[in-house]
Amino acid sequence: MLLLKNSLLLLSILIIVVSLWPTRCLIVELPVGKIRRRWSLLFFFICLFAFGYVAYTLTSWEKYQNSIDLIAPLVFLSGAVFVFLVCTLSLHTTHEIKRIYDLEHESTTDPLMGICNRRYMEKRLENEFHRAKRYRHPFAIIMIDIDHFKKINDTHGHQIGDMVLKRFADLVTETVRDSDVVCRYGGEELLIILPHTKGDAALIAAENLRMKVEKTDFVVDCYGGDTQTALRVTASFGVTGLCSEIDTVHRLLGQADKALYFAKKQGRNKVVSCANLDDAEKC
Repeated sequence: MLLLKNSLLLLSILIIVVSLWPTRCLIVELPVGKIRRRWSLLFFFICLFAFGYVAYTLTSWEKYQNSIDLIAPLVFLSGAVFVFLVCTLSLHTTHEIKRIYDLEHESTTDPLMGICNRRYMEKRLENEFHRAKRYRHPFAIIMIDIDHFKKINDTHGHQIGDMVLKRFADLVTETVRDSDVVCRYGGEELLIILPHTKGDAALIAAENLRMKVEKTDFVVDCYGGDTQTALRVTASFGVTGLCSEIDTVHRLLGQADKALYFAKKQGRNKVVSCANLDDAEKC
């Protein structure tokens, strides 16, 4: 029985020490913050438990009187198994959540521009549109088209064109509010969804973005990164806000597209609001 007691204690020490590995891996996986600090504190306590197990084992190694002396080793073993299961399960759960997040992110994000893709845009736009209609909240969208983008591809190549698209998307994302949703509508066209925003406020936001794009040097790598070149890019903007006449998402997009068409027709690098078009032009 003395051998059994000592074996239980050694097994408990082994399990509690092994528990440090998944705990350490979990800490590395977590971002810096409160949760990571708490898991670091738990790692410290597990180390204390391990030292306590070792100390108890050394002091009671040759001591055994009756079966009651097996209670403490069994409790130690149960505690070690519990800590091991909690730590490994937490690590596996973290990996699974991260995997699900990565899959969801890939399914909703444009791989080139790093913004929301067309599939997510359609779903989010539908939800925001009906929410605004139901609760009578202001709602607006901005449609953007990079001016003469085909010329950039023809002059500098498609790799440079892709870099410009990525820089442009980053610029738009950095400029808009956190509550706004930037999506790739198609090709070099972007769509910004602006919840709780009136048409005139969206018009101001579009104009600010247009001026920022106009003043920005789009620095891109050339010849495999050996040299860099700065390109000047402009964009045209079509703005529309939700009103009683617009009863479908399709019509909302159509009005923004019509405003964008007139922005390009007026010489590009312009912002046009659907509200400023006459009835004949809106049709």
